[in-house]
This record gives sequence, C-alpha cells and structure tokens, in this order.
Amino acid sequence: MKAFFEGIQWLFETIFFVPHNFLRQLELENWFAANTINWIFMIICISAMIYWIKQLKLHKDNNEENQDTTAHSFLK
Repeated sequence: MKAFFEGIQWLFETIFFVPHNFLRQLELENWFAANTINWIFMIICISAMIYWIKQLKLHKDNNEENQDTTAHSFLK
C-alpha cells in the first residue's frame, strides 16, 4: 500500500507539477512572463463582459427585455 501512495507522489511531483515548477522558476527571472497567462485570462474576461453588456443594451433598445416581475413563474 505504501508503494501505491509513493507512486501517486512520484506522478504528481515529476509529471503533473512540471508546468508549475517552470512558472515558479520563471517568476524569479521575469514577473511579467510568468504572469502572461493571467493577463490573457483577464483580457478574455474583459472582452466577454464588454460583449455581454453590448448585447444587453441591444435588447433593451429593441424593447425585447421583459422586466415584469412575473416574467418567471417562481416569482408569482
């Protein structure tokens, strides 16, 4: 049983954590390069939020939005 858990330890430490170890070493050299993926995710989220807000405004301008409190059956 001990060998089973040591096998799981080896799998995670030598294979699954390789990208994390790489980013940890890269952060010591260049902070911006290590956080590039964070910046990419923030740009994606900001662009999705802008798109969503534009779509909400488009539906509101076309009077397609139902703001009645009884629009949903559970609010009656």
